[in-house]
Amino acid sequence: MDIRVGDVLTMKKNHPCGSKQMTVLRSGMDFKLRCSGCGHEFLVPRSKIEKNIKAVSRDEERSNTDV
Repeated sequence: MDIRVGDVLTMKKNHPCGSKQMTVLRSGMDFKLRCSGCGHEFLVPRSKIEKNIKAVSRDEERSNTDV
């Protein structure tokens, strides 16, 4: 799965604050995510996150410059 720093992930389950949106701060064997609702930052193993992703949003500007 192609997930990059700066992508916004929509998760299947809510964070305890109620938000489903997470911003990727770091990717690798595990992801560092920031909750868009409360700003809480946390590390989660890649395998656990990939199962729970519903959608990935990416900036149009970044997508166009990568091509």
